[in-house]
Amino acid sequence: MRVWIFGLVAAVFATSNSFGVEPAPTKFTVNGVEREALIFLPSTSPNAKGTVIFAFHGHGGNMHFAARGMAFQNSWPEAIVVYPQGLPTPGIIMDREGRKPGWQRELGQEGDRDLKFVDVILATVREKYSVDNNRVYATGFSNGGLFTYLLLSQRPNVFAAFAPGGAVLLPQLPLTKTRPVLHFGGQSDQLARFEKQQATIDQLRKFNGCASEGESCGGNCTLYQSTKAAPVETFIHPLGHFYPPAVTPVIVKFFKEHPRAS
Repeated sequence: MRVWIFGLVAAVFATSNSFGVEPAPTKFTVNGVEREALIFLPSTSPNAKGTVIFAFHGHGGNMHFAARGMAFQNSWPEAIVVYPQGLPTPGIIMDREGRKPGWQRELGQEGDRDLKFVDVILATVREKYSVDNNRVYATGFSNGGLFTYLLLSQRPNVFAAFAPGGAVLLPQLPLTKTRPVLHFGGQSDQLARFEKQQATIDQLRKFNGCASEGESCGGNCTLYQSTKAAPVETFIHPLGHFYPPAVTPVIVKFFKEHPRAS
């Protein structure tokens, strides 16, 4: 099964190469450190206020694989899509020496370098392009999903909705403001155990005032309506720890349905 999943992911990345030429990385300086991100600009008029999507790769990944595997620029060509590049970061289970790129998982870790990075990227994008501040979104997989949950905890007034996957909301991260969340994950995940992901989903539903019973929103998709205008949606597949390409259009649909209300 593991070999099959890796093969599927590789095939997805290879196929995605035909979708278009990647932009040159945009460089930023954050606390004296040079950072990079791939920024795909919208196909619409530059004067139109645009949606912004931040998409974060997993531990050991990079912005190039994220752009090819997630491919939000293809599902929502009118959006400004940002794939930031992580820096060497200690992992929870593997790479505890921190040789591979990733993201901080909690407040204060790594000097909050990644929270500051997001702040700098968004400020720069707002300076250069017309941005709809009610349509700024965050998504990520695995360690990128952990960081997306950190943004939910620490930047709820910046983002309209979130879509973390293959990750959990860590106990030390407080929820302070209800926001629509789409959580995606695999029932056979051996890294982010699904029972822990389910506990996160239950916590989100309770905090957001969601119904205990969900309704179908398509294949693998369940929607839990909210009394606080902050629904929780899930996309749960039967496989393991990998990014399912079919979730990208589901996330796009969810984001389109949920601009920031307050």
